Amino acid sequence: MTQRRITDDLHVLMGVLPPRIAEAVQNANNSDQLLEIVMDLGRKPVARFTTGDLVLLEEEVTHEDLDFTVSRIGEFDADNRAGLERTLHRISAIRNRRGHIVGLTCRVGRAVYGTIDIIQDLIESGKSVLILGRPGIGKTTMLREAARILAEKKRVVIVDTSNEIGGDGDVPHPAVGAARRMQVPKPSLQHEVMIEAVENHNPEVIVIDEIGRELEAAAARTIAERGVQLIGTAHGRTLENLLLNPTLSDLVGGIEAVTLSDEEARRRGTQKTVLERRAPPTFDVLIEIQERDRLAIHPDVAAAVDALVRNNPLPPEIRYRDAEGNIHVEKPPAQPAARNGYGAMQAGFRRLMSEPAGGRASETAYSHREEMESEPRSMRTERLQPIRIYPYGVARNRLQQGAKRLGVPALIVRELAEADVLITLRAYYRSRQQTILEAEQRGMPIYVLRANTNTQIEQLLAELFNLSMQPEDGEDLEATIAQTQAAIQMVMNGERYVDLAPASAAIRRMQHEMARQYQLTSHSYGKEPNRRVRIYRE
Repeated sequence: MTQRRITDDLHVLMGVLPPRIAEAVQNANNSDQLLEIVMDLGRKPVARFTTGDLVLLEEEVTHEDLDFTVSRIGEFDADNRAGLERTLHRISAIRNRRGHIVGLTCRVGRAVYGTIDIIQDLIESGKSVLILGRPGIGKTTMLREAARILAEKKRVVIVDTSNEIGGDGDVPHPAVGAARRMQVPKPSLQHEVMIEAVENHNPEVIVIDEIGRELEAAAARTIAERGVQLIGTAHGRTLENLLLNPTLSDLVGGIEAVTLSDEEARRRGTQKTVLERRAPPTFDVLIEIQERDRLAIHPDVAAAVDALVRNNPLPPEIRYRDAEGNIHVEKPPAQPAARNGYGAMQAGFRRLMSEPAGGRASETAYSHREEMESEPRSMRTERLQPIRIYPYGVARNRLQQGAKRLGVPALIVRELAEADVLITLRAYYRSRQQTILEAEQRGMPIYVLRANTNTQIEQLLAELFNLSMQPEDGEDLEATIAQTQAAIQMVMNGERYVDLAPASAAIRRMQHEMARQYQLTSHSYGKEPNRRVRIYRE
């Protein structure tokens, strides 16, 4: 499949150049490969092509040459970029210490139809896609084409920081199709426009170029968490570059140092301090543009980061277009141990509640759920059926103590074959231990704890025995819900924060969930039995 290249009004760009320089560009007779024209005061003008640089004239650039171009283009914004009305061309300025322009970079803007077909399946999958690559390799061109294709079926909003995607002027360039474009008054306000786009214009897709600041990375995470697909570019060439960038590493989940116990470090054969992914990635898919027609694709960013921090990187999928325009896809070898650790961990954590595995206890523990929910907790625990638990990496004594405090019949077994469920820690689950794999093969529900603490263990046991959403004896659930709703309304009406009455862990979890539904922040304060929830705006 051949590309159809459309050069956007190159004669318009030539019209703002000094005539002798414009004539030299035309004499080079290679306009299809032209990237930029560089004019620096006191130096020879240079044309940059995809094949290399070419000195246009032996005469040096003068003040008059720079003034000629500046007088014929729009005003420079705060990022020292200007454009030409209804085109995709961009002129960037270099200034001296007094603010005078001493250099210009005139970038040729093109709309290239057909560039997105090599990744169109990923763009149309609904997943958020991040594109990396060196400057001038075609990230923005690909982004522009993605916006056009998606806008044929979805509501697309482009956050256009330097008018590079939709072109200069108030009317977006036809290359973006039906996508709507929001301009950014200052580059430092890009994150605010990103949030405004979601809150005011109900998009299904947000397209954003050059995510480069921490606030923009945070805004991207907020957008993704609201269920909006993101298609964006960022500074960097590879996934490794991005992970090492403290400003942008959150786009792929970030990394943090975790200290292991002596026993765990010996078991792994590693140092006590290891790196792990900090959070779910903002973007699901990452694309590295290696060359204009050659891409390296990480279809599961979470799995790629998990493997990378364990010094066992997953090979990317390679896609390239040959000289005839045909697309080739080279799949990496199968990696059975490489999977989305965080997503699978969460799925495992919920599996018992949604899909009982058919073991003795999992068939019976919930058979009288509706009947039990109407009884006091003391009566419910008496009627619960025993559940056999195999702890892998979790302290047995803490499990036994937690079961005793909750009054639930948890039986701690020493063999996996005897168990109804397996409980383990996040670190064990991510490293894909043989015991974990064996439990999955058996179809056994797996519960994953963030930490080996009494609180975590008791919360898990409460959920395992269906006690997690029940109030303590004496707690009025309806009154608590009404009070929480009233507090939420007060905060939304302008109160700085509202403290709720002390409540049990189950009630506090419900209050946190209600606050999240209204996009408010909540934290728990104090010690039991006086621990309470505070709701406030960020």
